[in-house]
Amino acid sequence: MADRKGISGPPNPAISASERPQKPKRNKYAFACAILASLTSILVGYDIGVMSGAGMYIQEDLKISDVKLEVLMGILNVYSLIGYAATGRTSDWIGRRYTIVLASALFLIGALLMGFATNYAFLMVGRFVTGIGVDYALMIAPVYTAELSPASSRGFLTSLPEVFINAGILLGYVSNYAFSKLPLHLGWRLMLGIGALPAVFLAVGVLEMPESPRWLVLQGRLGDAEKVLDRTSDSKEEALRRLADIKEAAGIPPGCNDDVVAVPQRSHGKAVRHILIAVVGIHFFQQTSGIDAVVLYSPKIFEKAGITSQSHKLLATVAVGFIKTTFILLATFLLDRIGRRPLLLASVGGMIVSLASLGIALTIIERSDTKLIWAITLAIASVLAYVATFSIGIGPITLVYSSEILPLHLRARGTSIVLTVNRVMSGIISMTFLSFSKAITIGGVFFFFTGVAIAGFVFFYTLLPETQGKTLEEMEILFGTFFKWRSTVRELGKNNRLDGECNGYTNSNSQIQLGQLTAK
Repeated sequence: MADRKGISGPPNPAISASERPQKPKRNKYAFACAILASLTSILVGYDIGVMSGAGMYIQEDLKISDVKLEVLMGILNVYSLIGYAATGRTSDWIGRRYTIVLASALFLIGALLMGFATNYAFLMVGRFVTGIGVDYALMIAPVYTAELSPASSRGFLTSLPEVFINAGILLGYVSNYAFSKLPLHLGWRLMLGIGALPAVFLAVGVLEMPESPRWLVLQGRLGDAEKVLDRTSDSKEEALRRLADIKEAAGIPPGCNDDVVAVPQRSHGKAVRHILIAVVGIHFFQQTSGIDAVVLYSPKIFEKAGITSQSHKLLATVAVGFIKTTFILLATFLLDRIGRRPLLLASVGGMIVSLASLGIALTIIERSDTKLIWAITLAIASVLAYVATFSIGIGPITLVYSSEILPLHLRARGTSIVLTVNRVMSGIISMTFLSFSKAITIGGVFFFFTGVAIAGFVFFYTLLPETQGKTLEEMEILFGTFFKWRSTVRELGKNNRLDGECNGYTNSNSQIQLGQLTAK
């Protein structure tokens, strides 16, 4: 049995900079596992994207009203709530890996049901099964990825589920365009049914992945957890450090080094309240700022902006998907370079400007008797700017931030709670957008979203500290003082510098982290 004692003392300060070890390369095994787990999110994104175009054909073929179309588009979020009460407990019971398999199986069944739907009621049954799959996929992909990833690349890897959601949305848009020329009764059914294919390959591939090391520790399986950490860490020393941190978070004494141990129950204090407020808030503002309205109803928005051709509306929608995917990819490379907080604040600031300009453009177009090319151009540019600024910040950061700050014992169940908030707000927005726009005009709706985004900016600025470079088990240190977190960070920075001077070395990750937090 290998000894799992901590790492030996700090490096000799006499060692020159050239002799010190270089920054490790990104762990390829952890990267491959994160990619595979995140592929579940493609199924979520595909369903969202494909419904935006398929809805037009479903309405025409089944002769349903706007209200029934709204319900069909947004009911997925309501259905998903039914499963959220069970997702966290399911993940804690059967493990993260088998929960991903379960999500894929539900998507497979749901896609087949929708593809073979003969009427509106049959279609709603397919939406129900898919909705349950959505809640499992949205919860498990970021949790598994965050728990598997080393701290050096956690931001990049944990943002992958959001990348694949956007890739799925783009594929859904492309599917809309590709099948739009088929006979009416066949086209939308193929758009929806073809989503079953990737679910099959994903369910099989996930079985080759390791289990989350943090879940293994929670089961008391230290030997298995150590093997996974050895493969998913940047070095052997980091693997030992991560294991020690996870054991501490789980309440396992440092001296417990058997392969299988008993895990005690632990309670958390004020830090958990701050964390819950932060994660609920970021999910709430992500959805109520209108992203699902733009993604699901982009053809309707472009129609209001003056684009009348169905083909042109679908092409414009593909452009939305392309911009969204491109900027989410850019965000994945920035998260571990400049941090979560700067990207989040810049993103929401850009959303405020683009939402306001979209509201202005749509209001002018709606009140004008003539076709104003400049206003149409402004509306289209504002939509693209909005999805770009959303995707480079609050889009990926919401999952990254909530996955990494929730304590170990509460991570799966806590994620299911905040995703309930996410899906409730998403459902409200997607199921009321058409009616809301008729009540206060479509321009007025986007002015409303602008106000929500402003409130979100204030919330993020005052309550959310930076988390870049911290291990998952260090997050509680940053929380618990609510609005006074800046003074806590300064105190921690002072203590870290003193510790570094006493030991003859400094922790570069801590300095970078604290420097970004205290820079105002």
